Amino acid sequence: MEQNGRDRFEIPKEMRSMAEAGFDQARKAFEHMLSSAQQTANAIEGRGASVREGAKDVAAKAVSYAERNVTVSLDYAQQLLHAKDLTEVMRLHTEYVQGQMKALAEQASELGQIVSRAAMDAGRPKE
Repeated sequence: MEQNGRDRFEIPKEMRSMAEAGFDQARKAFEHMLSSAQQTANAIEGRGASVREGAKDVAAKAVSYAERNVTVSLDYAQQLLHAKDLTEVMRLHTEYVQGQMKALAEQASELGQIVSRAAMDAGRPKE
């Protein structure tokens, strides 16, 4: 099975060198891709924690607002029960509506700030 002193299936040195160089390049590219994928996965995992923390903050604030709004509404209903006349009912109603409008505007603003902060934290690269 020899031909000119060589094994018929022997790969010339130049081709072997080219194949090895190509293989080394492919291995390095694969290792780089794998490293990048791991870094991306870690970044996403970190952002997930930030998003969960932000969601907790929003939920806690929303529950706090709901408790406050229910308490104010119950107080208003109790005051209406003790009103002596229509003038007092109208005054209580005006005060309640104005107070609730102001409170809702403040609550919406605060929630917007919390959501914005959470979004910025989630988008910030982990160190």
